[in-house]
Amino acid sequence: MAKWTPKHEAPEPLEGPVVATIVGGTILWFAMFLAQLPFYGWFADRDLLWWVWTCAAGGFLGLIGIWYVRGRDAALKRHAAEAAARARQDGTLPEAGQA
Repeated sequence: MAKWTPKHEAPEPLEGPVVATIVGGTILWFAMFLAQLPFYGWFADRDLLWWVWTCAAGGFLGLIGIWYVRGRDAALKRHAAEAAARARQDGTLPEAGQA
């Protein structure tokens, strides 16, 4: 069996407002869950209750996602601050406020 090799180098991952994106998605899942609750009987009559519970599961998994991405964001900032402090000690970066 031939080994597959990529033709191009993989692009750098996109960094954006990850925490805000996950919070927004979680709010949407919970909003869809709450919007479907008044129609619970309609969904039950048609064997579509999985729609309601999928939205609830999305909301609760989103809470786990918020916890995860906030921790990741804090770790990235902590690492950047430590690297900057180390560079200042080595004399490779000017102190804050100096040009």
